[in-house]
Amino acid sequence: MTTRHEQVGLTNDDVLKMYETMLLARRIDERMWLLNRAGKIPFVISCQGQEAAQVGAAYALDTEKDYIAPYYRDMGVVLHFGMTARDLMLSAFAKAEDPNSGGRQMPGHFGQKKNRILTGSSPVTTQVPHAVGVALAAKIEKKDFVSFVTLGEGSSNQGDFHEGLNFAGVHKLPCITMVENNKYAISVPFDRQVASKNIADRAIAYGMPGFEVDGKDPIEVYRVMKEAVERARNGEGPSLIEAVTFRLTAHSSDDDDRQYKSAEEIEEGKKLDPILSFAAYLKENGILTDESEKELNDRIMKEVNEATDYAENAPYAAPEDALKHVYAEQGGDN
Repeated sequence: MTTRHEQVGLTNDDVLKMYETMLLARRIDERMWLLNRAGKIPFVISCQGQEAAQVGAAYALDTEKDYIAPYYRDMGVVLHFGMTARDLMLSAFAKAEDPNSGGRQMPGHFGQKKNRILTGSSPVTTQVPHAVGVALAAKIEKKDFVSFVTLGEGSSNQGDFHEGLNFAGVHKLPCITMVENNKYAISVPFDRQVASKNIADRAIAYGMPGFEVDGKDPIEVYRVMKEAVERARNGEGPSLIEAVTFRLTAHSSDDDDRQYKSAEEIEEGKKLDPILSFAAYLKENGILTDESEKELNDRIMKEVNEATDYAENAPYAAPEDALKHVYAEQGGDN
């Protein structure tokens, strides 16, 4: 009998790798919360509960040529595209070696040229027009790459979302937008943000297909994303994907979701954990055992521990580096 992942073209090794990346993202995130509560790092904005959507989508892309414009929760996406636990910890500790910004930016503001991760900014949704611009470059230069941009459903109410998707639709650009709908824009529930039933319905206004998908199921997200990538590469234009997830933490380390979520809602949300459901799927299909799961977790924790120790002991940037890349520098005889 063919398994669900085989039906969409994934091997046993593929889904095991997807699970490993999801688990690594979770363990890094959990460690960051502990470091924050211990007063060692200033801020955490969490991926917990959204790893399946992130890794499932990223797995359908070509990490050697496609470009990504991730939003601040997308630890699963950037890990798949080549960032390491050490990279992310250096960012959390704001150290000089932080690949995103040399310790200048807040955590979650990803950017790494060598892995084609477009630099993110604090105002939400500004990454959408950037990703559309990259897709326009692909079309103008007739190059075979797509751009992939993510955001939360609250961000989809900003003007950049409309302008970006409208432009991508008009010009049939190879840009895929995925909204990770975790039901809350910080503390504002979905029904107070959006009048339509879902975000995917907006796609028709931009002349592109829209799909609502279970963001807790990495295989289903991969299937929908893979089809969107194929359409984009074939010159059929952009797609809008809405991955419905559940945010397992507060909005950030500065937030307390108990102020706007009931204890019952928080408890029910824990049952929607994609790490647990995907591990169960792998075990049902004989891909993961209790023993191999423990070995994997031990290996990941070793990686997280080493990354934490390295980042904590790494040097901060020199004070004068605050002006680096801000003002033009004179060099040589100029």
